[in-house]
Amino acid sequence: MGDRGPAGALPTAASPAALAFPIELRGASKSFAGIRVLNDVSFDMRVGEVHALLGENGAGKSTLIKILSGLYRADEGEISINGRAVKFATPREAHAAGIATVHQELLLFPELTVAENIFLGQAPKTHWRLLDWQAMRQRARQLLDSLDSPDLDIDAKVGTLSIANRQRVEIARALSQDARVLIMDEPTAALAEADVQRLMDIVRRLKARGVAIVYVSHRLSEIFALADRVTVLRDGNHVGTLDIGEVDENRLVSMMVGRAIDRLYPPKQGESGESLLELRHVAYRNVVSGISFDLKRGEILGIAGLVGSGRTETALTIFGITPATAGEILIDGSPVTIASPEAARDLGIAYIPEDRGSQGLIRTQTISENVALANLKRLSTGFMVDAAKVRKEAENAIRRFGIRARGPDQTVRELSGGNQQKVVLGKWLATNPRILIMDEPTRGIDVGSKAEIHILMRKLAGEGMAILMISSELPEVLGMSDRVLVMNGGRIVATFDRQDATPEAVGAAMTRAGGEKAA
Repeated sequence: MGDRGPAGALPTAASPAALAFPIELRGASKSFAGIRVLNDVSFDMRVGEVHALLGENGAGKSTLIKILSGLYRADEGEISINGRAVKFATPREAHAAGIATVHQELLLFPELTVAENIFLGQAPKTHWRLLDWQAMRQRARQLLDSLDSPDLDIDAKVGTLSIANRQRVEIARALSQDARVLIMDEPTAALAEADVQRLMDIVRRLKARGVAIVYVSHRLSEIFALADRVTVLRDGNHVGTLDIGEVDENRLVSMMVGRAIDRLYPPKQGESGESLLELRHVAYRNVVSGISFDLKRGEILGIAGLVGSGRTETALTIFGITPATAGEILIDGSPVTIASPEAARDLGIAYIPEDRGSQGLIRTQTISENVALANLKRLSTGFMVDAAKVRKEAENAIRRFGIRARGPDQTVRELSGGNQQKVVLGKWLATNPRILIMDEPTRGIDVGSKAEIHILMRKLAGEGMAILMISSELPEVLGMSDRVLVMNGGRIVATFDRQDATPEAVGAAMTRAGGEKAA
C-alpha cells in the first residue's frame, strides 16, 4: 500500500494514500455445495464515499463483503486495488491492503481493556521488543478522540461497555490498522436512536477524511441520510448501482424484492373488541412502576420509548419471566397470577423476544425441534415426543408463514433473519395464544420480510388476536399501532390514539426529562 504513516493514523481527504485507493470487484461468482449464491457481480468503491449495499436476506451481500474482506475467495472474478489485481487468502491479507470490517456480531474480547482490544495483535513495541503500554494507551486515546469519543475510558474492560460503545471500539480497531476501506455490516441493528445518530456522525467524519465505507443496512432512512451511491443485489445477482439522488424508497424496495410493496404498514381490519389484558398499577421491583393499560381484542397496541425506558421489562413481567412485585394483571376481567412463562402460556399469552438468536431459538437445532419447544406436552405421547406430530407442526408453520427453507429438518442458523423470526412466530402461535407480545418484531430483517411480518400481524389482529408491540423504530410504531403508549423511566408517560400519534408528539414524550407524565 506504500507509505501508510504511523500505526493508527487516520487518512485525510488530502493525503496521497487516501486519494490513491480505488477498489474494484469485477465479475465475482461464488457457489456453495453446487448452489450459486453470487453470480457475476461487480462492485467498486470511490475514495471518501459511502456506498450502500442493499438486498433482502440471502441476496448475496454477506458473501460479497466476505470476499472483499478475505474470508472467502471468489470462484470467478478478481479484486483490484489502484488498478492492480490482488488475491486475499486470509483476512490478514485484506487488512494489510487496508480493508477492515465491522461485523454485526462484534469480534471483541470482553475481559480485555478498550486499548488492548484496539491494538490486539498489533500492539506497539519498545526497542526491547516488549509491549509499549504507554504508546498503546496514547494511540488508543488519539483514535477515540478522532471519533469524537472522549467519554470512552481506554482502561475499561470491553465487557462492561454498552453495545454502542463496543461498536466504537471496533471502529477504532479497524482504523488502527490504517483502513482505507471500512465495511460496516448492519452497524445500527442493535442501537438505540441516539446511538444511531452518533454512529452516523462518525460515518460522516470518516468519509470526510477519505475513508471509503461499504454500508450494509435494512434501514432505508439511514441509506438516504448517508449514502452517495447504492448497489442492490437480488438472488445473488447485481440488479443495479445508482447515485442516491436517482432513487426513492419505492424504487429501492422494488429493486430489492423484485416487486412493488404497496403497503409496508397495512391498514387495520375491523374494529377492536373487548379488553383481553389489563394491567393495574403493575410494578417489578424498581424497574417498572405504576403500569396501567388495557389491550383489546383485535388491537395492535404499540409501546415506544428509548432503550432503558422499561418497555421490555414490562413485557417480561406480563410473561412471568420477572413476575410482578405489585399491582394486578387481569385476563378477561379476572385477576390472574403469572409467576412463570408456563403460567403465561397456559393463560393464552405468547412472547416473541427482541433477541431471537439467543432468547427465541436454539439455532443449532432444526425448524421442527424449535417449533416444538413451546408445545412439548401437546406433542408428546406418554413420556415420548411424537416425531410425526412434531414434523407436521413444523410443516404447518412453514406453509402458514411462508418460511423459505428446504424443509422441517433444516437447521435454523442456516435461515435468513426474517425466516428465523417466522420460526419463532410458528413456535408460539402453535400454542394458540389470544395475546401476543412482540418485542422488536422486525429488527435486523430485510424490507420484504418486514412487510410480510406486518401483513401477518394485521391478519392475526383481524382474526381477533390482541397484539402488544414494542419497537425502537418510530415509523413502525406509528405505522402499525392502533394506540401508542410511551414509556420513560419505567413509567407510562403518554398515551396516544392513532390519529394523534405524530412523530413530534411521540418523540417529545420519549425524550421528556425525568419521565414526567404528559399532560
